[in-house]
Amino acid sequence: MGFFDAWAGFGITFRTIFRPTFTQGYPQKGQEKITAPRFHGRHQLNRWPDGLEKCVGCELCAWACPADAIYVEGADNTEDERYSPGERYGRVYQINYLRCILCGMCIEACPTRALTMTNDFKLADTTREKMIYTKDRLLAPLLPGMEEPPHPRRLGNDEREYFLGLPKTGQPDTRTGVNEGAKK
Repeated sequence: MGFFDAWAGFGITFRTIFRPTFTQGYPQKGQEKITAPRFHGRHQLNRWPDGLEKCVGCELCAWACPADAIYVEGADNTEDERYSPGERYGRVYQINYLRCILCGMCIEACPTRALTMTNDFKLADTTREKMIYTKDRLLAPLLPGMEEPPHPRRLGNDEREYFLGLPKTGQPDTRTGVNEGAKK
Protein backbone atom coordinates (compact mmCIF):
# COMPACT_ATOMS: atom_id res chain seq x y z
CA MET A 1 0.00 0.00 0.00
CA GLY A 2 2.82 2.45 0.87
CA PHE A 3 4.55 1.79 -2.46
CA PHE A 4 1.50 2.92 -4.46
CA ASP A 5 0.99 5.96 -2.22
CA ALA A 6 4.51 7.13 -3.00
CA TRP A 7 3.91 6.81 -6.75
CA ALA A 8 0.61 8.71 -6.42
CA GLY A 9 2.53 11.53 -4.74
CA PHE A 10 5.13 11.52 -7.50
CA GLY A 11 2.32 11.67 -10.05
CA ILE A 12 0.95 14.86 -8.49
CA THR A 13 4.45 16.34 -8.45
CA PHE A 14 5.09 15.55 -12.12
CA ARG A 15 1.68 16.92 -13.15
CA THR A 16 2.28 20.28 -11.44
CA ILE A 17 6.04 20.76 -11.73
CA PHE A 18 5.94 22.25 -15.23
CA ARG A 19 2.74 24.28 -14.81
CA PRO A 20 3.35 28.04 -15.21
CA THR A 21 3.06 30.07 -12.01
CA PHE A 22 1.56 33.52 -11.57
CA THR A 23 5.05 34.99 -11.16
CA GLN A 24 6.19 34.04 -14.65
CA GLY A 25 6.19 37.23 -16.67
CA TYR A 26 5.34 39.39 -13.65
CA PRO A 27 5.47 42.45 -13.72
CA GLN A 28 6.38 42.79 -17.42
CA LYS A 29 3.18 41.21 -18.76
CA GLY A 30 1.04 43.35 -16.51
CA GLN A 31 -0.67 40.36 -14.95
CA GLU A 32 -1.58 41.17 -11.38
CA LYS A 33 -2.01 38.37 -8.87
CA ILE A 34 -5.61 38.17 -7.73
CA THR A 35 -5.72 37.21 -4.08
CA ALA A 36 -8.43 35.49 -2.09
CA PRO A 37 -10.96 37.87 -0.49
CA ARG A 38 -9.75 37.03 3.03
CA PHE A 39 -6.04 37.39 2.15
CA HIS A 40 -3.95 38.99 4.91
CA GLY A 41 -1.99 41.78 3.25
CA ARG A 42 -0.94 45.29 4.24
CA HIS A 43 -2.77 46.85 7.21
CA GLN A 44 -5.09 49.85 6.96
CA LEU A 45 -6.37 52.23 9.63
CA ASN A 46 -10.00 52.97 8.78
CA ARG A 47 -12.06 56.14 9.13
CA TRP A 48 -15.64 56.97 10.02
CA PRO A 49 -17.80 58.37 7.15
CA ASP A 50 -17.10 61.96 8.27
CA GLY A 51 -13.32 61.44 8.11
CA LEU A 52 -12.51 60.95 11.80
CA GLU A 53 -10.19 58.04 12.63
CA LYS A 54 -11.65 54.86 14.09
CA CYS A 55 -8.52 54.16 16.16
CA VAL A 56 -9.00 55.17 19.80
CA GLY A 57 -5.42 54.42 20.86
CA CYS A 58 -6.34 51.51 23.15
CA GLU A 59 -3.15 49.59 22.20
CA LEU A 60 -4.93 46.21 22.16
CA CYS A 61 -3.50 45.48 18.71
CA ALA A 62 0.02 45.96 20.03
CA TRP A 63 -0.69 43.65 22.98
CA ALA A 64 -2.13 40.96 20.69
CA CYS A 65 0.75 41.03 18.19
CA PRO A 66 2.89 37.89 18.73
CA ALA A 67 5.82 39.42 16.80
CA ASP A 68 5.81 42.73 18.74
CA ALA A 69 5.61 44.58 15.41
CA ILE A 70 3.05 47.26 16.39
CA TYR A 71 3.71 50.39 18.44
CA VAL A 72 0.79 52.61 19.50
CA GLU A 73 0.87 55.74 21.61
CA GLY A 74 -2.55 57.10 22.57
CA ALA A 75 -3.45 60.71 23.39
CA ASP A 76 -6.56 62.55 24.53
CA ASN A 77 -8.84 64.38 22.13
CA THR A 78 -9.70 67.97 22.96
CA GLU A 79 -12.65 70.04 21.82
CA ASP A 80 -10.31 72.10 19.62
CA GLU A 81 -8.52 69.09 18.12
CA ARG A 82 -10.65 65.96 17.64
CA TYR A 83 -9.09 63.11 15.63
CA SER A 84 -11.51 60.34 16.65
CA PRO A 85 -15.07 60.40 18.00
CA GLY A 86 -14.05 58.96 21.38
CA GLU A 87 -12.04 60.38 24.26
CA ARG A 88 -8.71 59.20 22.85
CA TYR A 89 -6.98 58.64 19.53
CA GLY A 90 -3.80 56.96 18.33
CA ARG A 91 -1.28 59.82 18.20
CA VAL A 92 1.58 57.53 17.13
CA TYR A 93 0.87 54.34 15.19
CA GLN A 94 3.63 52.23 13.63
CA ILE A 95 3.83 48.74 12.14
CA ASN A 96 7.25 47.25 11.50
CA TYR A 97 6.82 44.98 8.48
CA LEU A 98 10.27 43.48 9.03
CA ARG A 99 8.77 41.84 12.13
CA CYS A 100 5.12 41.45 11.13
CA ILE A 101 4.09 37.88 10.28
CA LEU A 102 0.70 38.98 8.82
CA CYS A 103 -1.18 36.64 11.16
CA GLY A 104 -4.20 38.91 11.71
CA MET A 105 -4.22 38.72 15.52
CA CYS A 106 -4.14 42.53 15.67
CA ILE A 107 -7.32 42.93 13.62
CA GLU A 108 -9.10 40.36 15.79
CA ALA A 109 -8.16 42.32 18.91
CA CYS A 110 -9.32 45.72 17.62
CA PRO A 111 -12.62 46.63 19.35
CA THR A 112 -13.56 49.41 16.88
CA ARG A 113 -12.57 47.64 13.61
CA ALA A 114 -10.13 50.50 13.08
CA LEU A 115 -7.42 48.13 11.88
CA THR A 116 -8.09 45.83 8.95
CA MET A 117 -5.93 44.07 6.39
CA THR A 118 -6.06 44.84 2.68
CA ASN A 119 -5.24 42.55 -0.24
CA ASP A 120 -2.08 44.54 -1.03
CA PHE A 121 0.81 42.07 -0.99
CA LYS A 122 3.57 44.26 -2.45
CA LEU A 123 5.45 45.12 0.72
CA ALA A 124 9.07 45.03 -0.46
CA ASP A 125 11.11 48.21 -0.23
CA THR A 126 14.70 49.40 -0.54
CA THR A 127 15.58 50.36 3.05
CA ARG A 128 14.74 49.17 6.54
CA GLU A 129 13.34 52.59 7.46
CA LYS A 130 10.75 52.38 4.69
CA MET A 131 9.50 49.05 6.08
CA ILE A 132 8.24 50.78 9.24
CA TYR A 133 4.84 52.08 8.21
CA THR A 134 3.72 55.11 10.17
CA LYS A 135 0.19 56.40 10.70
CA ASP A 136 0.23 58.60 7.59
CA ARG A 137 0.95 55.55 5.37
CA LEU A 138 -1.56 53.32 7.15
CA LEU A 139 -4.58 55.66 7.22
CA ALA A 140 -7.30 54.99 4.67
CA PRO A 141 -7.61 57.71 2.02
CA LEU A 142 -10.31 60.33 2.38
CA LEU A 143 -13.37 59.53 0.29
CA PRO A 144 -15.73 62.15 -1.16
CA GLY A 145 -17.70 63.75 1.66
CA MET A 146 -14.98 63.13 4.27
CA GLU A 147 -13.07 65.93 5.96
CA GLU A 148 -9.45 65.80 7.13
CA PRO A 149 -9.26 65.67 10.97
CA PRO A 150 -9.12 67.42 13.36
CA HIS A 151 -12.75 68.52 13.33
CA PRO A 152 -15.88 67.99 15.46
CA ARG A 153 -18.13 64.96 14.98
CA ARG A 154 -20.46 65.42 12.02
CA LEU A 155 -22.62 62.27 11.94
CA GLY A 156 -25.07 62.94 14.74
CA ASN A 157 -25.96 64.93 17.80
CA ASP A 158 -25.24 62.15 20.27
CA GLU A 159 -22.90 59.17 20.44
CA ARG A 160 -25.61 56.63 19.57
CA GLU A 161 -26.41 58.38 16.28
CA TYR A 162 -22.74 58.83 15.50
CA PHE A 163 -21.68 55.22 16.02
CA LEU A 164 -24.64 53.90 14.03
CA GLY A 165 -23.30 55.98 11.14
CA LEU A 166 -26.57 57.77 10.50
CA PRO A 167 -26.12 61.05 8.66
CA LYS A 168 -28.73 63.81 8.73
CA THR A 169 -30.94 61.86 6.29
CA GLY A 170 -31.58 59.17 8.91
CA GLN A 171 -30.51 56.45 6.45
CA PRO A 172 -27.45 54.24 7.01
CA ASP A 173 -24.32 55.55 5.31
CA THR A 174 -23.17 53.07 2.68
CA ARG A 175 -20.17 54.98 1.28
CA THR A 176 -17.56 53.08 3.29
CA GLY A 177 -19.37 49.89 4.25
CA VAL A 178 -19.52 50.89 7.93
CA ASN A 179 -22.92 49.28 8.51
CA GLU A 180 -22.24 46.13 6.45
CA GLY A 181 -20.23 44.57 9.28
CA ALA A 182 -23.08 45.12 11.75
CA LYS A 183 -25.47 43.06 9.60
CA LYS A 184 -23.31 39.93 9.67
